[in-house]
Formats: sequence, structure tokens, C-alpha cells
Amino acid sequence: MSIPRRRHLITLGAIAALSAALPAAPALAQAWPTKPLTLVVPFPPGGGPDLLARMLGEKMAPRLGQPVVVENKPGAGALVGAQAVARSAPDGHTLLLTPNTMAISPHVLPAGAGGGIDVHRDLVPVVAPATTPMALVAHPRLGIRSVGELLAKVKAEPGMAYASAGNGSPMHFAGEMFKQSAGVDLLHVPYRGVAPSITGTLSGDTPLLFVGLGGALPHIRAGKLVVLAVTEPARSTLMPEVPTASEQGVANVEVNAWYGVFAPAGTPAAVLARVNAEINTALQLPDVRERMLKAGLEPLGGDAARLQSFMKNDDARYGEIARRLNLRAN
Repeated sequence: MSIPRRRHLITLGAIAALSAALPAAPALAQAWPTKPLTLVVPFPPGGGPDLLARMLGEKMAPRLGQPVVVENKPGAGALVGAQAVARSAPDGHTLLLTPNTMAISPHVLPAGAGGGIDVHRDLVPVVAPATTPMALVAHPRLGIRSVGELLAKVKAEPGMAYASAGNGSPMHFAGEMFKQSAGVDLLHVPYRGVAPSITGTLSGDTPLLFVGLGGALPHIRAGKLVVLAVTEPARSTLMPEVPTASEQGVANVEVNAWYGVFAPAGTPAAVLARVNAEINTALQLPDVRERMLKAGLEPLGGDAARLQSFMKNDDARYGEIARRLNLRAN
């Protein structure tokens, strides 16, 4: 037997042996899940991420034949929960549902925060189920209903506090960009999540709040919070009557929040595809879409590449803003 022929046979034999040792992708996806799923939310209960996780879990569980447990692990701008997922077995049974805080907070938190996780290396994107418009809201006792009225009040009383969902959150960036563009003095008060920041503003502890409409919309509709502006390039379809910050004279404050589902690096591609398909299916259900819109969440979905693009763009954009405005955790 010639040497080239012998090498050819050895190569074919090795490929055949490897193929026999590995389960076919469709079979792997069909076998999953083999136990309950854990959907980690890196913020406390009650905010937009938590609401979305519970909506999706409720619809996924009967289709998958396994319970979907939502576990809240707040801390370090979403990095504590992200690290917990990254360290779990890469088998698709532990997933992360997080807002884009995870892509932003590494630019303002100390090195090693959250255990030193590299969110781009240690996690893989699955799907972006929703976005939520960002808004500036106020406690009714301030007696203001527009950005113009707020600026007049803040210039007369410098140092007014504004709440955010935490250091490195989109809300934190919105607040600092607003300060810089409007030329006013505001004090940032970071909370450990959307729900605590809303509670702090409802109680009057913090008179202003930058927040995604997801979680805040019911309080706005009930008159417990007054929405002053949305920090988007255009008005939101959820509240088309509310003008943007730019329309009211404060330009370049364009921040929104998206939500992403991630899995540990090394999770089989077939399992990732199955998770993506199940979440996209849930997002098409009329009752899910209706509940999301009522909660201030705009259904999205799509493939993993869309979420990957969101991560890449936010990493670059907010990294530049953090450097330019010298933003650090406070």
C-alpha cells in the first residue's frame, strides 16, 4: 500500500470513529433538557429583567417538559449573576437573562469586579427577547412635568439626586450624559437593580429616576411617577405623547436598554439553537406580547447574531462614553 493511500484510510477511519463517538446534533437537541432549567437574573425581583424572565419561563416550561426556575443574583452591575452562569455546566440547563448593563458595567467598575469574568469570552449569546425605552421620571411632589421645568429647578437647587439601577447601568449612563449635555449638577444614587431604584423614587428618597419603561410603566400610568422625557432618538410607541430629551433642548442623550439571554461558553450549538427557537416561539404568543407591551417591554427576538451585534456595539459605544466623561463607580 502506498503511503498516501494509507494516510487517506487512516484519516477516514479517524473521522468515522469521531463521528460515532459524538451524538448527532438533532438528537442532542431533542434529548435536552434532562432536568429543570435555571434562568439567572442578575438583579432583584420586580424589575423589567425579572418580569421578562418569569413570562418566558412560564411559557417554556410546558413545551420543554421541565420546570424553569428564575433565580435572582444581583451585584456588581450584573457581573455576579453572569459569573454564576459562566461557571455552571455548559449544557444549556443554566442560562442568564440580563439587560445590557452586563456589556456596560465593565467600563466603570474596578478591574476584577464580579470575580473577573470576561463577558465576551465566558458567555455566548442566544437571543435578544426584548428592548425597553429609557425614560427620565420624577416624583410628583417636585411639581414638574417637563425637562424645561426640571432644568430651571436644578439650576436653582444644584445637587438634586437621581436614581439608577446601579453603577454601569444604561440608566447611570443616561443620567451622566444628561448632566453633561444640560450643564447641570445632579447627584447619582445607584441602587441594586431597577425595582429598588423605582421603590426609592416612589418613596421620595430620590426625586429623579432614569429607568427603562419596563417595570416603571404601571407606576407612571397610576400617576405615582411623572415621565418627563424619553432618552431615545425618537418618541416611543409605548408612550408617543412623551417628547424626547432632544426635543426639549437636551441633545445627545440617546440610551436604551435591551435584554439578552446568554449561556456558558462551550454549550453545544444544537442546544443553543433549541433555546433560541423556544424563546422565539414564546415571543410570538399573543398573550405574551400583550403582557410585555403593558409592562413597557417591546418584543424582539431573532437569531444569536443580533444579540452578538448588540453586545459588540454597546461595548464600543459605552466604553468611549465612559472614557470621555470619566465615569467610574461611585
